[in-house]
Amino acid sequence: METATSPDGAGYWYVDQEKPGSVDVLNALRVYRAAEAEMRRRTRDSMKMNETDLLAIRYAMRAHKAGHCISPKDLSRMLNISTASTTGLIDRLVASGHLLRRPHPTDRRSVEIVPTDSADSEVRQTLGDMHKRMLEVAESLNPEEALHVTRFLQRMTWAVEQDDSPHH
Repeated sequence: METATSPDGAGYWYVDQEKPGSVDVLNALRVYRAAEAEMRRRTRDSMKMNETDLLAIRYAMRAHKAGHCISPKDLSRMLNISTASTTGLIDRLVASGHLLRRPHPTDRRSVEIVPTDSADSEVRQTLGDMHKRMLEVAESLNPEEALHVTRFLQRMTWAVEQDDSPHH
């Protein structure tokens, strides 16, 4: 097992690796998040695009796979960016061969945004081995462990999604 880092930045080995405490869990989560952020940076560099571009492609791929149509307005809303920024993003991803614009099947005034086959192949090639390793780790959990990890992550998601900003 890897060492964790204490809140003061000093590394240590778990005294009881079978029963890590709450600080150990939060440190392990922080180390995972840093590793994931680094993986995302490597992916963006490999695919020569920024974070928003990659998010747009992934969103378009998920929607397409689920049989949903997405419009520029949907993309703008999901990414929380302006209409002008969305137009620029789509123009860039169409020019790079990652997305296509085509007539929207139900709204003649709009276009549908779809991923290209080459975008799907590029994402699979870039992320395939890593996704396989992640799946292997997840599949190594027994049902009780999987339940605990899932509940923990759901509760952590809830905790970080709370808006603590003062409301006017």
